[in-house]
Amino acid sequence: MKGLSILGSTGSVGSNVLRIVDAFPGRFRVVGLAAGENVERLAEQVARYEPRVVSVASPAARETLARLVDLSGMRVDVGRQGMVDVATHPEAEIVVASAVGAVGLVPTYRALEAGKDVALANKETLVMAGELMVARARQTGARLLPIDSEHCALHQCLDGRRPEEVRRLVLTASGGPFRSRARDSFASITPEEALNHPTWSMGRKITIDSATLMNKGLEVIEARWLFGIPAERVEILVHPQSVIHSMVEFVDGTVLAQLGVTDMRLPIQYALSYPERWEAAIPGLDFTRGLRLDFDQPDHERFPCPGLAYKALAAGGTLPAVLNAANEEAVAAFLAGAIPFPAIADLVARTMDEHRPVDLASLDTVLEADAWAREACRAALGRHAVARAVSSS
Repeated sequence: MKGLSILGSTGSVGSNVLRIVDAFPGRFRVVGLAAGENVERLAEQVARYEPRVVSVASPAARETLARLVDLSGMRVDVGRQGMVDVATHPEAEIVVASAVGAVGLVPTYRALEAGKDVALANKETLVMAGELMVARARQTGARLLPIDSEHCALHQCLDGRRPEEVRRLVLTASGGPFRSRARDSFASITPEEALNHPTWSMGRKITIDSATLMNKGLEVIEARWLFGIPAERVEILVHPQSVIHSMVEFVDGTVLAQLGVTDMRLPIQYALSYPERWEAAIPGLDFTRGLRLDFDQPDHERFPCPGLAYKALAAGGTLPAVLNAANEEAVAAFLAGAIPFPAIADLVARTMDEHRPVDLASLDTVLEADAWAREACRAALGRHAVARAVSSS
């Protein structure tokens, strides 16, 4: 059995990973589970899989977990160090990195440093520090296997092809819930509307990223590091049906596309079983039922976030980390009702404009840029709140 650790075990991806574990008994031993504050779900997972090490976000969460489940025989850690312990446990051969946001950066890096294969669902890790991550994986021989459906699709289409054989990578986007909505109505968009994704069931943060199309911008940066293809050869196409998950056009004009149902178990199983393919009970596509494949260019005026990601990637250094941190802060503010929907992109753009990028010397450099961006965003949010209060008085 292969030892498996999961960062973000109680989230959407982590829960589906455990569904794959259950579907293939005898293939995996769950060694470590790391979660945040969803202690009730984590307690159920701990009781079922009896991992060697568990991590939670806070001492209070650890106390609650201890009241819910017997923790004898396992180590229970807290915070970032706890996630690192889960990611680097000696018995873990593959680590699923599915914790949302920047919190997954250091644990994922430490897993690669320890030579663990990483099944990556946390795109922010490569956005913030792709250069460092890829270099460390190359040095230790660890594999980075994408779980994002788009990058899993590209991985399958490329199948070991050399970068010089590739004319372009095409990332498909559903377009989110506001693909056809008038731009002058964006200010009235509510969090509930933005969380109503037309094709995928995902966590709250990534669902908002899909609504702003920031998720596609982040995926462009991720693709650049995963596949060694420069940004000018990575394109985005809106494909509302979400049947084609991504495509590769080769230098001879041939295009290979990966098609499949919208079920996260498919890319998860691919990453966990690679280089093998395992038979699964997941239904395939029915090509006889009026299957449509529509495509369109993204509207960068209505959805400026992908352009911000291309800008960050072109500048390099710490600017992608600033983009990511500012976006996380802006999305949280929108979900809390503190800013309107269009202000997400505005806040990210202003924060990027204030930053002076430096080269990525180490993880500390990345973390410093992340902290700077969050502080700058919160200051801007404070000014926004004051201005709003004045205008309404």
